[in-house]
Amino acid sequence: MNAAVTAIAVPVTMAVTWALLRSPFARRIVAAPRGDRWHEAPTPLLGGVALFAGLVAAVGAAAAAGAFHGYGEAAGIVGGCAVLFVAGLVDDARGLSPVTKIGAQVAAAAVVLAAGVKVEIVSNNVLAVGLAIVWLVAMTNAFNLLDNMDGLAATLAFVAASSFAVDAIMIHPNRMALVLSLALALSCLGFLPFNFRPAKPAAIFMGDAGSQMLGFALATLGLVSSWKVAGTTVATMLVPLLVLAVPILDTTLVTIVRLLEGRPITQGGLDHTSHRLVGRGLTEKRAVVFLGLASAALAATSLGYVGLGDGRLTLVGILVTFVVLVQFGSFLSQVERSEVELSGPPIVRALIVHRRRLVEVVIDFCLTVAGFVAAYFLLIGHSDTPYVRHVATVAVAATLFARYLAFIPFGLYRGVWRYAGARDAANVIGAVVVSEVVAWAFVDLTTIFERFPQSIFVVDALLAIVLIGASRFAERALDRGLSGIRDRSRMRRTLIVGAGRNGRSLLNELRATPGERVIGFIDDARDLRGRRLQGTSVLGTLADVGFVLGRWDPDTVLVTIPDAPGERLNLVLEACSRAQIPCRFVRRQFTAEAPRLPVEATAE
Repeated sequence: MNAAVTAIAVPVTMAVTWALLRSPFARRIVAAPRGDRWHEAPTPLLGGVALFAGLVAAVGAAAAAGAFHGYGEAAGIVGGCAVLFVAGLVDDARGLSPVTKIGAQVAAAAVVLAAGVKVEIVSNNVLAVGLAIVWLVAMTNAFNLLDNMDGLAATLAFVAASSFAVDAIMIHPNRMALVLSLALALSCLGFLPFNFRPAKPAAIFMGDAGSQMLGFALATLGLVSSWKVAGTTVATMLVPLLVLAVPILDTTLVTIVRLLEGRPITQGGLDHTSHRLVGRGLTEKRAVVFLGLASAALAATSLGYVGLGDGRLTLVGILVTFVVLVQFGSFLSQVERSEVELSGPPIVRALIVHRRRLVEVVIDFCLTVAGFVAAYFLLIGHSDTPYVRHVATVAVAATLFARYLAFIPFGLYRGVWRYAGARDAANVIGAVVVSEVVAWAFVDLTTIFERFPQSIFVVDALLAIVLIGASRFAERALDRGLSGIRDRSRMRRTLIVGAGRNGRSLLNELRATPGERVIGFIDDARDLRGRRLQGTSVLGTLADVGFVLGRWDPDTVLVTIPDAPGERLNLVLEACSRAQIPCRFVRRQFTAEAPRLPVEATAE
């Protein structure tokens, strides 16, 4: 009950914020409007001062009330937060180089580690220290990048800190972690009325002083609440990863996109998760609420895995989590940067569009578990012990987790496998080998291989290469083997480009032709978006042709607007060429060749 004194964080944060907004500093330390930011007026960058004041006041009150033990560790954590608060405040006022900011983050991590915070799930001390520093620095920068929309960083920090508080009460009892979690969550709660206003833009931003401090504090809570627990369960390992999954996903997406585009990672931009959601039709406020709810759901599942203590449930939980993350990541990575949007709820349509990814993730789960179980019985059989079964449960969960993490960057959830070739086979082999090594290293560093043959990972890798490869290339074999039957037995599906008079006339002619079926139109006319013409839907615009081809898979494309601008028609030709779908231009009769355009492109 002594932890209740941390409620002082709310009035302290609100009072300091109110005072700062009326101080001369509110006109000196401001964020000016920029092309890569969303605010339209100069906004004070002093929210980090209020957040840090609330945190210090709450922890100090709890210490005075005797709410926790381990004052040295708590002082080290608050001291590390203070280092980043000061560095962030200087950065907000004058600007710091990326190298200086990283140096401050490493120094803050050193303060926390010197105070006695450790990663005890890893037995190797050197590796444990390295893991702690990487984790602390990475999450500090993740929240720094995440602070890109009114209320977003504070909302996600509130959700994460509240989740760590639940963990500290119900799963890994830790009074110090409880006090720090409540202090952080309540500080964010006191700050949000000024930073996330329903009908107005934010009155104040937290700046780097606040975002870096929040990210560092949450990363530290991940260490003291879960990773400081000796003993190995994958569910325990997953708690901080899933509690902070949204900022991790956002940082990963932004980093990959900027590296591919040749831009500095530290450079601002409108390519974050929140921006992409707004680009798909959500308002800024709804995008923040949606990400907050997603973060809360992931945190709840992670706490449920640990609380129930069922290894099989953890395996299913990993499956469900990665199904959602792969779907959501695929949805965000394919957001069209065009002014015209397709009709329909964006989140629901994303799940429909990427149903192939859903099937692939589920199949990979089944094959990974089946392969490991087969390897287990080949090498161990029924001569196992309870401890060996425990290690096997940890190993199969770690293998599954590593497999998914490797499959994403290797592109196994990106291709159309009926066109798979040698390069795709190499990606399957590389992803399986990398994930197997990661899983073996995790189990080796967190458990003792007592009568558990390490060769099981070798056998599992060989089986996985065969099974995963077969599942991917089976689509190609099936597609080629049945192509003749398919061509003879089903109606030809046609997509018409142009919903004008010529397009509608062609629709009537094809309807009267046996074996022909028109699946829809695409047209740039704004008044036709989402409409049905003579019972046939307008599926999108010329800019959306790639999306439409992938979603509805036509057998042929007929263009009835050959006089449209060449650059618009090139979009259709190039998309058809990539998808290997025949494309013809129609006036009064079918022509075998498309008109010459400014950019060379052929569809057949």
